[in-house]
Amino acid sequence: MPAADLPLLIEAARIAGRVATSFTGPTAARWDKPGDAGPVTEADLAVNDILMSNLRAARPTYGWLSEETDDTTERLDHETVFIVDPIDGTRNFVEGGRTWAISIAVAHKGEITAAAIYLPLRDKMYGAAKGMGATLNRLQVTVASPSPTRTATVLAAVTNLEPHHWPGGVPQLTRHYRPSLAYRLSLVGEGRFDGMLTLRPSWEWDIAAGALIVSEAGGQITDQTGTPLRFNNESPMLNGVVAATKPLHDNLIWRLTHA
Repeated sequence: MPAADLPLLIEAARIAGRVATSFTGPTAARWDKPGDAGPVTEADLAVNDILMSNLRAARPTYGWLSEETDDTTERLDHETVFIVDPIDGTRNFVEGGRTWAISIAVAHKGEITAAAIYLPLRDKMYGAAKGMGATLNRLQVTVASPSPTRTATVLAAVTNLEPHHWPGGVPQLTRHYRPSLAYRLSLVGEGRFDGMLTLRPSWEWDIAAGALIVSEAGGQITDQTGTPLRFNNESPMLNGVVAATKPLHDNLIWRLTHA
């Protein structure tokens, strides 16, 4: 099943990319979601519509969870579910940037089995299927090789390094940032950075596809307590995310959980 789903996700992501880039971010109609949940544009909704139409037509027995579709308990009746973020990094899209992504995953019984993350304006297509490794533009990728002689590079918002988060001591690392969570996870899987973390509650659609990219590239990914991630939860949120090479992941989790 993962092997059969991956080509479907990649083709759907490419089609969605053409839809997204038919809009101009700064001029696309935009409004803010209730509860300070961030912006949404007409491009987000158009991408969501084409993905839902194409993916559910191809896999009518799969459930559906998307940032831009009203959530219902119906998806909980399905063993297999699409988890979609039509445009991850909408603020970057609105600003006319290139660092936004289309993120699509398949979850089966709570585990991600296939994933595609596409950055149309950077011409980067990440893909992964369970047990088959991770790729960037069809070339195999792996996480970075640990090195004791250099400082680890980690993608994170600056607030994640505030001391109150780290009872075991704030780690010594070089911090970087990218606006899309899906892209941050992909960059870890690609080996461009040693890790990424976010310590705030995270929506499943922001994390699902990237989680498989990281794990299939040889990395470790859990929530901020070290608990393995499960998807298609009744409340589709995760308790933060830590993704990294195994030695760095173990070190970060220890510092987050030990006084």
